[in-house]
Amino acid sequence: MKNLRLTPENSQSIALELNKLLSSYQIHYQNLRGFHWNITGRKFFELHLKFEELYNEALLRIDEIAERILTLGHRPMHTFQDYISHSAILETSGILNGQESVERTLSAFETLLQLEYDLLQKSSAADDEGTNAMISDYIKQNEKTRWMLNAWLKE
Repeated sequence: MKNLRLTPENSQSIALELNKLLSSYQIHYQNLRGFHWNITGRKFFELHLKFEELYNEALLRIDEIAERILTLGHRPMHTFQDYISHSAILETSGILNGQESVERTLSAFETLLQLEYDLLQKSSAADDEGTNAMISDYIKQNEKTRWMLNAWLKE
């Protein structure tokens, strides 16, 4: 776009990576909803609330990522078929156990962080400060969440 300092090639390349991140967050969001709804056991109350907190945060990011793609002059993916085929996170079902649900959530955060690290490197090289700022914030929060999930798993 002319009003951004990006070349059309950089804008398109970053939008493609953002769509992959968007797809991954959509699947992550849905997995978290499933954990929230289906969790059982002694840790039900704490995990039920934590998964709600995490899926609400993911939902906000989904909207921000889609709007960033639009800001770059491209279209965000919006079908579950697209999400499933472009996500770096796999769908999860049938998990009721707190330990396994937290392990799967931690794995998803590891995947999201890797996508974000790669995207930050690409957007930095393209001098895309808007994407850099957004992704840097995500990395900061996701690193903290990763630490907290790891701490919970050490009980």
